[in-house]
Amino acid sequence: MNNSNLRHPGMWGIIPAAGAASRMQPLAVSKELLPVGSRVEDGAERPRAVSEYLVERMLCAGASKLCFVISPSKSDIVRYYGSRPCAADIVYAVQPQPLGLCDAVFRAAPLIGEDERVTIGLPDTVWFPEDALRRLPSDELSLLLFPVEHAENFDAVITDDANAVVEVQVKCDQPRTRWIWGAIGMPGGVFHALHSLWLAPHRRDEYFGTLINAWLARGGTAVGVRAGREYIDAGTLDGYRTAIRFLHAQSGTLQAGVRPASRREEEQANVFGPIAR
Repeated sequence: MNNSNLRHPGMWGIIPAAGAASRMQPLAVSKELLPVGSRVEDGAERPRAVSEYLVERMLCAGASKLCFVISPSKSDIVRYYGSRPCAADIVYAVQPQPLGLCDAVFRAAPLIGEDERVTIGLPDTVWFPEDALRRLPSDELSLLLFPVEHAENFDAVITDDANAVVEVQVKCDQPRTRWIWGAIGMPGGVFHALHSLWLAPHRRDEYFGTLINAWLARGGTAVGVRAGREYIDAGTLDGYRTAIRFLHAQSGTLQAGVRPASRREEEQANVFGPIAR
């Protein structure tokens, strides 16, 4: 880690990257490193790993510390992110066995202070706008919501007229809404309260949505923020193709309507620090 890179102390980004990617096998690399889209470095286009989009968005929201939760076999993620400068400190936690999203996320619990903020996102997704995490309130459990066509494949989030979360419908065949959560934010104190709830006898939820439902049933609150616009799950073959087509189309639009970026602008857009010549 490089403490000189701290910009906004007290905000963590938790990136659960321990999944086996069974829907995408066989792969030669971890699915979080699959090339999706590109970036400009030193005047030339370079491939961009899909997980970089989430990293970029967390840094945009003010995260100064990132925790990748990986399986014992995913050393390539450490090599990839550990071999280049980043605008945040990066640490790694290990999930020894694939026991679900909650188990992965709470591997970061020993690192999180009660007075810190936490954001959680999925590293095989690409979503817009890039600054959507900034819309989440800092003082309560909040779910960043996106409209999707097939909400049955995700966790659909039911809210009331005041945007309070009423229920999370986890991979429901006929969800009552097309709005799903794509990222989560909360204070550190709420993170640890959720962890304690998850540790209760007979819980150990696999999905974060069922844990949030238990939180709500016990009097906890959460807010849904409809700030998302596009959401693509690149963790499936169809989603991977969609992400590539979408980003390619966006790149073409930008090239047609925007002047080439200056050297200074390229460096500011590169979340991994100044570009080495």
